Amino acid sequence: MTIIRQVKIRQILGSAALALATAWALLLLTHALQVPARAADRVVRIGYQKYGNFILSKGTGAFDKTLAAQGVAVEWTEFPSGPPLLEALNAGAIDIGQAGEAPPIFAQAANAGFVYIAHEPPAPQGEAILVPKDSAIKSVADLKGKKVALNKGSNVHYLLVQLLQQSGVKYSEIQPVFLAPADARAAFETGTVDAWAIWDPYQAAAEVAIKARTLADGTGAVANNQFYLASKSFADANPHIVDTVLAAVDDVDRWAEGNSSAVAQQLSAGIGIPAPVLEIALKRQTYGIKPLDDATVAAQQKIADTFYALGLLPKPITVSAVVWRTGS
Repeated sequence: MTIIRQVKIRQILGSAALALATAWALLLLTHALQVPARAADRVVRIGYQKYGNFILSKGTGAFDKTLAAQGVAVEWTEFPSGPPLLEALNAGAIDIGQAGEAPPIFAQAANAGFVYIAHEPPAPQGEAILVPKDSAIKSVADLKGKKVALNKGSNVHYLLVQLLQQSGVKYSEIQPVFLAPADARAAFETGTVDAWAIWDPYQAAAEVAIKARTLADGTGAVANNQFYLASKSFADANPHIVDTVLAAVDDVDRWAEGNSSAVAQQLSAGIGIPAPVLEIALKRQTYGIKPLDDATVAAQQKIADTFYALGLLPKPITVSAVVWRTGS
């Protein structure tokens, strides 16, 4: 309010009226300052990786607009792999995230407060054990005694276990080297490790950039399901937001399925993955988000039981106990 207008108001209304007007203005200002706090209650914090349909959802921008129309703002946080994403979910730093098969199993064994809310169909070609193009290693059986880089507790942890078992090699007979994807790539390129168990798009990037050779992928060994996960407290308190998020992902699914080249060209720059790499990864990805069925839960339980038998889990778990249902 300018000085001239203040003088005029004093002349017209008098000091008592001005005091009343000032008090009313302060009340309105206090109310306005409270609005962002209430708006923050309508925020969903989503954790994503450079894999899966959440990164596509973020890249299109349509996802944010869909939720905004429902009065929900979206905050995105990127993670290098599933285990730290689950840690963030358990710590309350994010509300919803996406990860592969193994991370939620290890998280449940650590008493994390999360629930499975949906999954994508199997994508066994989306993860593999790679070796350098000129490596003398020709089969998974040749990994006996060798150093294999992998992200501990990630989906490829189970891939490695299963492929070794199929080849008659005990898990204890290889040398696992636990490294995050970026560090594993460096170790792989320098020859510090003999092989690398990894998922897309890191897998595709290694194939394109350094001509890494696929020793074996998940075909015939693992499903490589992708799961959507939520904080249990958030899901129970906000079932409508969970449903809106899943519906928005389904929209992206239907757009991306069968359009790998167009999607790669459109989203490459925005999500920081070269189009040729992204296209390869997209062709190995699957689409069609849906609730967990009994078969999918049973497959997760088998993974959990396998890890427990190997001594990789501190206790047995029951996967079905953390499958979310509206109102549960």
